[in-house]
Amino acid sequence: MSINTLERYKKLIITIPFLWISVFIILAVILLSLISLSSLEFGVTPYKLLFQFKDDGLEIKPDFGSYLMIFKDNFYLKAFINSLKLAFIATFFTLIIAYPMAYSISKANENLRIFFLILIITPFWTSLLIRVYGWISILKNNGLLNQFLLMSGIIDEPLHLLNTQFAIIIGIVYTYLPFMVLPIYSSLLKIKPNIIEAAADLGAKPFSIFWQIIFPLSLPGVIMGLFLVFIPSIGEFVVPDLLGGAKIITIGKLLWTEFFMNRDWPMASAITILIIFIVVIPIKLLHRFINNNG
Repeated sequence: MSINTLERYKKLIITIPFLWISVFIILAVILLSLISLSSLEFGVTPYKLLFQFKDDGLEIKPDFGSYLMIFKDNFYLKAFINSLKLAFIATFFTLIIAYPMAYSISKANENLRIFFLILIITPFWTSLLIRVYGWISILKNNGLLNQFLLMSGIIDEPLHLLNTQFAIIIGIVYTYLPFMVLPIYSSLLKIKPNIIEAAADLGAKPFSIFWQIIFPLSLPGVIMGLFLVFIPSIGEFVVPDLLGGAKIITIGKLLWTEFFMNRDWPMASAITILIIFIVVIPIKLLHRFINNNG
């Protein structure tokens, strides 16, 4: 196969994902931006087009009312803050649980590694809705957890766990745990054993070896896992809706309400654009971190 043919294949391979990103991401964001600057209008299409063709030419009338409402109304601000808070807390506990799991898997023999990785990935073979409904049966007042605690004598009356922020955090941690385990495991697996052996031969204690060698070398996987969990957690809808109840407002639930209940597409699009900006910031930080440590 000639060099020119290889170059053409490379360009084709690059072109396909580029077209996919252009159509389903870039054009979608542009469309949302245009709708967010449109005016609300009751009808089959619930917004007035930003561009109006008239006899004297093209007329452009952007409406920033949706953005102004978001920053003026504390209801929207509370939803953003609540979602960010839940995402931060859930991401933190996901890291606390995932790191020991990833470390243990990386230290196991090859056969056990494959078995444990299959266990980590297995939840993806089941529908997310079914898995979340499973947590409802565990956390409700007469659920499995309360029944176990009552039978054990630890509590005298059922704990109110469902429809709380605690339930949402549990659901997010459970849902996105594999996204934290796998990148950390990949980074730990790349650490050469002779580095750790050399540190031990020089008199370093196990605690010092971990904090001064293992953990810094695994930071790329940790950072990647943090963003893989934090970014989708911000806009999570299924878990807060099923486990959080109606009283806890998050961005994901707010988007669903604006799109399908209120049919306020300009407002929903404006919220989406703001979420994109919030997500772009950590992505840029991640890109800079990877470049500086590449």
